[in-house]
Amino acid sequence: MNPDKPTGLVVLNMGGPDSLSAVRPFLYQLFSDRDLIQLPAGALLQKPFAALISVLRAPKVRLNYAQIGGASPQLMWTTRQVEGVARELGPRVRPFVAMRYWAPRADEAVKRMKADGIDRAVVLSLYPHYTGATTGSSLNDFARAVQKHHPGLQYTIIREWYDWPGYLDALANRVREGLGRFHEMVRDEVTVLFSAHALPQKFIDRGDPYLAHVQATVRGVMARVGEAQPWALAFQSRSGPVQWMEPDTVDEIDRLAAAGAPGVLIVPVSFVSDHIETLQEIDFEYRLHAEKVGLPRFERSPSLNDGPDFIKALAGLVATHLETQA
Repeated sequence: MNPDKPTGLVVLNMGGPDSLSAVRPFLYQLFSDRDLIQLPAGALLQKPFAALISVLRAPKVRLNYAQIGGASPQLMWTTRQVEGVARELGPRVRPFVAMRYWAPRADEAVKRMKADGIDRAVVLSLYPHYTGATTGSSLNDFARAVQKHHPGLQYTIIREWYDWPGYLDALANRVREGLGRFHEMVRDEVTVLFSAHALPQKFIDRGDPYLAHVQATVRGVMARVGEAQPWALAFQSRSGPVQWMEPDTVDEIDRLAAAGAPGVLIVPVSFVSDHIETLQEIDFEYRLHAEKVGLPRFERSPSLNDGPDFIKALAGLVATHLETQA
């Protein structure tokens, strides 16, 4: 890319409702996405299905968001992340956020780049592990926005970075910090339970690399933390009557409690910032379940958020990518 012209840095993420009244329309956008949910009847029924499911699920989901303050913090963290990376890379890199299911959407980011005279960009997925259901969907959405609003934009893509050393280092730092909360007498016996977002098993069966990417991340982190530490991998956030990736995080908590484990450290491995799955599902639901089944100690490792080590890791990732495009 031309070093004398500004380069846009666009980060892709899921997005989340910014108020309790936004929950239902947010769910409608999510369930309307055919990259994520493909109904057997085809596209014809997608929007009626999305309308029905969003109405049915909104009351419970609103209660979940009410437990964490009434809104998703993901936009705040995503903005801090991309602005932090841009500062590391210098004034010729301009930050933009493109959320998939809520504002600011890809259309808005692309319009802003055109208005700012930016005709080159790097698109960075903030999902470290590729799956067509998340990164693939976001890239398709971004491509449609470019075609519609700024067809002259040239952009390259960082599609996955599950094995980027700086990312593994930052995640290992969070694991060490979490383990430090346990008494030294039991610390070596605490199980590090990596919890990734589940996908329907059919994605994996048809060749989606998500599981392999998550497993590679876990191996890389434990190689840094110390492979003698007990660890396991499980999957959370199931919804709907389909076969999901296994084991479920709750089932692993049950297994550890039955085995007499002194404690568990949950590590949200497929999430790079706090949001509903960490602040409500893990911190409320899973913590209460662990207490119910008699697990002596339950902790969650801190999220990456805008930690300096994580921001530098992302900046190094983007800088290396830019060097290959020069």
